[in-house]
Amino acid sequence: MKKKFFLVIFVMTYVSTMSKAFPADTLYCTTKDKEIFNDYCNYITRWKNQPRDTIILKTAMFFLGTPYVAHTLEIEPEGLVVNLRELDCTTFVENVLTLTTTVLSGEMTFENYCSNLMHYRYRNDKINDYTDRLHYTSDWIYENQRKGLINNVTRKCGGKKLKLNLYIMSSNSDSYKQLLQNRVLKERIAVKEQEINKRKHYYIPTRKIDRRFRRIHTGDMVGFVTTIPGIDISHVGIVYKKGKTLTFIHASSKMEKVVVHEGTLSEYVKGTGRNTGIILAR
Repeated sequence: MKKKFFLVIFVMTYVSTMSKAFPADTLYCTTKDKEIFNDYCNYITRWKNQPRDTIILKTAMFFLGTPYVAHTLEIEPEGLVVNLRELDCTTFVENVLTLTTTVLSGEMTFENYCSNLMHYRYRNDKINDYTDRLHYTSDWIYENQRKGLINNVTRKCGGKKLKLNLYIMSSNSDSYKQLLQNRVLKERIAVKEQEINKRKHYYIPTRKIDRRFRRIHTGDMVGFVTTIPGIDISHVGIVYKKGKTLTFIHASSKMEKVVVHEGTLSEYVKGTGRNTGIILAR
């Protein structure tokens, strides 16, 4: 009951309409989110002229200790959700890359950050409904590579072919309130799943991760390929080469906050019992 009550209060209190210059009609955020953004801008200033991978790493470290909270984007009607107070694995990576892009643009304003977040999160930089959001990680990488924001380097780093069979959303539509009793949106999701399945995909098998140490860079986005039927990636993070240790920074549901993983990247993959390897985007 407490969770439902919080969501209602959040929506009623913090929905705002942006100016016509902003691509989203509805923005969900709080004054605290804007304060965190301003704190970040002050924090990152000392590194703003450093290489991209340095900015990505320092941005990821800015969020260390931030609470892990899932499903923060699931607010209706669909709008741009800004939540820097609470992060899951996906929103952590998304915000790290969005903030880095904002820094490199030279225009470190909250409005520019929101526009960049929209650019990363939504297929065509606009929100008509739930299906405009990039739900599957493979599709998220594909679309953002098409936009020139990132580059899928999995194959370049020695990746092997990966066959995907995505269907979890369309086959379990009752688990998604936006798809529940909405046949049109469900059909759109199903069509998109089939489109993604037909693309060429690659992954680095678990046994080869450590052998690719030199090819994997700090600041790379890492996604963990899963054996769970119907989905592609079970978790994401930011690669961190700590000396000779290849690890990553992520929003951990187990630790309930953003942390630097204590073990290596390959140890994490082996330890889950449900992952077969990784994908990389730079």
